Amino acid sequence: MKKYQDIYPSEAILRSYDTVRLNARHLLNLEFFEAEPAEMPTMVFDQHHILLNRNPKDHRVENWRGGKHRDFTYRQNEVVITPAGIESGWRWHEPSNVIVVTLDPDQLERFAHSEIGVILTDRHLRDVPQQLDADLVGSAEMVLTGLQAGGPGSDVMFDALSRVFLVKLIDGYGEKRSEVLDFTRGFTAQHYKRVLKHVQLHFGSSLTIEDLAKEAGLSTAHFARLFRQVLGETPYQFLMDYRIEQAKRMLQDAQRPLIDIALACGFSDQPHFTRIFKRLTGQTPRDYRKSN
Repeated sequence: MKKYQDIYPSEAILRSYDTVRLNARHLLNLEFFEAEPAEMPTMVFDQHHILLNRNPKDHRVENWRGGKHRDFTYRQNEVVITPAGIESGWRWHEPSNVIVVTLDPDQLERFAHSEIGVILTDRHLRDVPQQLDADLVGSAEMVLTGLQAGGPGSDVMFDALSRVFLVKLIDGYGEKRSEVLDFTRGFTAQHYKRVLKHVQLHFGSSLTIEDLAKEAGLSTAHFARLFRQVLGETPYQFLMDYRIEQAKRMLQDAQRPLIDIALACGFSDQPHFTRIFKRLTGQTPRDYRKSN
């Protein structure tokens, strides 16, 4: 499937992909448009895309999604959320003033899972053809303002504000697995939150599965079986995923030695860190850093 950016009829005024480094832009891609009336063909995309309207003037917009045609008035602070895999096409009849956020589904699921303790369904986001949400639009505008400001701290600001945006997005529109498939009696949402909190606080130490099971108040074998049953991965895989996500953030500091990052993330040595990092990302830490 094509990316949403492949068929834009005009260039964005500003986009995060061009502005921030790779390690700071992995959470989301934000683009700002003030485009003349135009249209985009109906296609299916492998990204989630969210349109956030800043235009104070009500204007006519047409949207084709999932085989249905909508002809509606688009108002300031309204959002349109189109999850990945849904056919979508557009025509707008007045100049636009819109922020477009595109998200990789796997990255969104990983963020929700490891950063805020939310387990999403395969759908990830609700399909929202049109909804007033000034708070979410304001959050996207803060990310945009940080990009426009530039300067040496722009990557850090983008990372922080993007996380705020994603938390609001997931909280308001995430298709949460716990709402569809309950945790088991033996492994509840509270068990998971305790384990996640323990990993967040101690991922740099030599954590063991026994440590996590103890935090959940379960035997090791019972904990490992229930954890995989509910989350779809082993506790070890979860811990390694979390450590690698933290390592990616640390790699933004080009002067920080790899051995320092390895030890800070709980790996026994640099070769161990490199081996796990490459297995999960397809790149060595050094190559990942150079790709900025």
